[in-house]
Amino acid sequence: MTTVSHAPAFAEPGVADPPVAGGSRQGLAIRGLVKIHPGPVAALKGIDLDIPEGLFGLLGPNGAGKSTLMTILAGLVEPTAGSVLLDGTDIVADPAFMRKRLGYLPQDFGFYPDLTGRAMLEFLLELKGVRGSGGRRALADELLERVNLSSAAKRKVRGYSGGMRQRLGLAQAIAGNPRVLIVDEPTAGLDPEERQRFYRLLAELAEGRVVLLSTHIVEDVATLCPRLAVIKAGRLMADTTPTAARQAVDGMIHEGFVDDAELPAFAARHRLLSAVLVEGRVNRVRVFVPQQAAAPDGFGLSSSTLEDAYLVLMRCDDDELPPPLVRSRPEATGDQR
Repeated sequence: MTTVSHAPAFAEPGVADPPVAGGSRQGLAIRGLVKIHPGPVAALKGIDLDIPEGLFGLLGPNGAGKSTLMTILAGLVEPTAGSVLLDGTDIVADPAFMRKRLGYLPQDFGFYPDLTGRAMLEFLLELKGVRGSGGRRALADELLERVNLSSAAKRKVRGYSGGMRQRLGLAQAIAGNPRVLIVDEPTAGLDPEERQRFYRLLAELAEGRVVLLSTHIVEDVATLCPRLAVIKAGRLMADTTPTAARQAVDGMIHEGFVDDAELPAFAARHRLLSAVLVEGRVNRVRVFVPQQAAAPDGFGLSSSTLEDAYLVLMRCDDDELPPPLVRSRPEATGDQR
């Protein structure tokens, strides 16, 4: 295996990243991306999207096309049509360009439970062909410190919590100081404390990088990402900001209470966004009510959230969607980073 020396293993605070090819720092530019699987099944239907430096959220349900998009961005799968540029270089024509600059944390990362955290990380670094200037052991220790796992370096991975496993996976992902970092459902299954710890770590790592956070957990995006895109059935439904998305449905979200027995009939008449059972009998229900339409009896106006906006995109017909919510460029909303 070819060994590549990278130092530092990650971007140190206050230290400039290595120069990008051609001096350009444009991020990712996706144009007309189509992917059709045998069947035929259209997994992606003409995606146009710009992903700049920093944290960018990709929201969508299972089967929406998020995984297909990520495998194309990672240079693992060729699109049926369209282009993807990283800092001006076509990575469809030259997938090796992306692979040399990519860090990836999948949703499910397979670890050997009987290895220590340090030994597991050293093994992963060997597989990646990454070796620091002080050797692989020194690099592993450096990365473990970066993700706050130094105190657990000698513990077997089988004793790691879910959050510790995710941080160990992130340590291998940032080895080699990648230009692009893709993380897939990184907080699934984490308790609130571990989730907050992981949020802070991702935010630190986003400086000078393109970090794509693919998830169906809206809270992840609302907490971390100044920009986001929503994909549904292979289509780009929105390219916006959390604030702009909330504002787009402001004044259209109403909340009230519905008996459990009456909920099915209620849902058939209204655009139900969520229903939370209270004390086993009554549901606290949120509904989308388009402008000029009447709210259900007994329902009052509620403050809108990013989750409301996301659920409106998922559950409403195209002709019901507020135009500001589906604008293709966040600049059009007036709410920029």
